[in-house]
Amino acid sequence: MNAAWTQGGSMSANGDGAGGAVLQSWLTMAQGAPAGGSGQPGSAGGLFMLAILAAFMVFMLLSARSQKKREERERESLLGSLAKNDRVLTVGGIIGTIVSIKESEVVLKVDESTNTKMTFAKSAVQRIINDEAR
Repeated sequence: MNAAWTQGGSMSANGDGAGGAVLQSWLTMAQGAPAGGSGQPGSAGGLFMLAILAAFMVFMLLSARSQKKREERERESLLGSLAKNDRVLTVGGIIGTIVSIKESEVVLKVDESTNTKMTFAKSAVQRIINDEAR
């Protein structure tokens, strides 16, 4: 079975493109036959490929989980280290200076000339801005 891409972007089973040979070898491995076409129908080629795929999926799930936990720890550390007079950037893009901090809220002074203050959920703080970055 050779397969090739047709002009419309779908697979055709009767073309002879280079992709057809790759598809054919993948199909024979999935069916458990060796790529040469001869041999026993229950060979371990397909099982080996399945084991490699399963190991890769387990690795990806574990690394994604550890990445998520690390980001949560960094986020909690950031929110715990907020202090009065810190310049912060909110998730909405507003930059202000912390005037007061409550358990779940922060009050930011966003305009020095008019003394405009806004109240945000503490979780809306994206990062602390260094004074050197100005």
